[in-house]
Amino acid sequence: MPQNITLKDNHANSELGGEEWLCSKAAKNPAPGLASVQWTPGPLGRAISIGSRLNAEASQGDRAELVPKAETKLYHRRWSMLFLFSAVSASNAFMWLQYGIISNIFMRFYNIDSLAIDWLAMIYLLTYIPLILPVLWLLENRGIREVVLIGSAFNCIGAWIKIGSASPNMFPLTFFGQFVCSVATVFVLGIPSYLASVWFGEKEVSTACSIGVMGNQLGIAIGFLVPPILVPNVDNMDELAHHISIMFYITAGVATLLFILVIFVFQECPKLPPTQAQATARSIPPEQYSYMASILRLLRNRPFILLIITYGLNVGCFYAVGTLLNRMIIEHYPGEEVNAGRIGLTIVIAGMVGSLICGIWLDKTKTYKQTTLAVYFMSLVGMIVYAATLNLGHLWVVFITAGALGFFMTGYLPLGFEFAVELTYPESEGTSSGLLNCSAQVFGIIFTICQGKIIDRFSTLGGNIFLCVFLLIGTIITGLIKSDLRRQNANKLAKAAGPSVCRNGSLSASSIIKEAKF
Repeated sequence: MPQNITLKDNHANSELGGEEWLCSKAAKNPAPGLASVQWTPGPLGRAISIGSRLNAEASQGDRAELVPKAETKLYHRRWSMLFLFSAVSASNAFMWLQYGIISNIFMRFYNIDSLAIDWLAMIYLLTYIPLILPVLWLLENRGIREVVLIGSAFNCIGAWIKIGSASPNMFPLTFFGQFVCSVATVFVLGIPSYLASVWFGEKEVSTACSIGVMGNQLGIAIGFLVPPILVPNVDNMDELAHHISIMFYITAGVATLLFILVIFVFQECPKLPPTQAQATARSIPPEQYSYMASILRLLRNRPFILLIITYGLNVGCFYAVGTLLNRMIIEHYPGEEVNAGRIGLTIVIAGMVGSLICGIWLDKTKTYKQTTLAVYFMSLVGMIVYAATLNLGHLWVVFITAGALGFFMTGYLPLGFEFAVELTYPESEGTSSGLLNCSAQVFGIIFTICQGKIIDRFSTLGGNIFLCVFLLIGTIITGLIKSDLRRQNANKLAKAAGPSVCRNGSLSASSIIKEAKF
């Protein structure tokens, strides 16, 4: 049975009564995650982030307007929304790596060089950069259902286009299909925390966000594991084309099923909000929010700019390792395409565990900079160990070192997003996460191209040393980021002010912001 709930902050805020909504709003309770986009539905299906709503309201004056406690409710179908979205995200992530993990097979099949194969993965990164801001605008103005529907449609169309490319002379068609699938990524990558905040209650929102993020990671894991099994390295080109065609038909069938389910199952938002914070956000007019002004403020935030750089360096290295993993393994272990996929699977699964542990640790300690710096440094150590042991001739060693690398490098993802929310509060989480992702895509393209060239001209060791240098630079810059935890400061101020102050109307949103040095 659906149950009623009231807003209760588990970490920094005191228990809130009905008229104490301003304290809860100033404290703000975002949903953590790899893509920390938390938006809430407004009137007529529009959407605005809670942080940006607070910022806009603060500019209207220092007098707080008290509103009555709203009815809240949790619906069982929230889990259907979450798992359906996670499946769509997994399907799209699978197609990102279905070429790269068996790159040597596709190079021979299409008679192309390694750079052309690398671009089948890098197109995902390149497409994200110009499209993310328009997609975030669409999310704000049209809502989550239309964004997920469009994303699943692109994913389905791209998968069917690639079915016609299972022939040695059809590389341009397979590239076009991959491009269409890459457009879908822009529509699904930043949705998990939005979905969690709109549908889930206070005590389960972080878990829901983690499940949404792990959907993408699961797709990557399947992308490492399944293609080497479905497409064996056989000499007969007709037989090889048959195996490739089977893989394409399976992915297209799954993408089509998910698209149909999104049409008939996926909903915009529940009739009643899950939390008091969501209820408050729904009551504020969306025209008070300025998207471009928020971006300009973020670009003037020095700690956040440093985080953009360091996040891009770390995640860009992860993209390069994932894209070029097959080439690195095959160079030292010829004929081990299947094990190359299993090593990639190990990286992703270890990273999923690392993400979950890092998220739990942050919830308990709130040591954002210290944890981010420690995990960044361990990513550097993991990369050094991986580079040093890759050519030892023992695959079991590579499994261990690659797993350790994935644990820290992928575990860094939610840390970066959560640290960004702290540094940029009360700005839109969608805007800050979009800028972080853009940085990751740019560095991912640069690192993949450069490391690929270094591997071709010198060795895999040289390419991995190249990445180690930039991880070292990122570690140093991370140490220079000022730990300005604005969201935590606002939480403490709201709690210290006490419920009686909010009742008397002497504490306003703008006064909290001023005290927090915003």
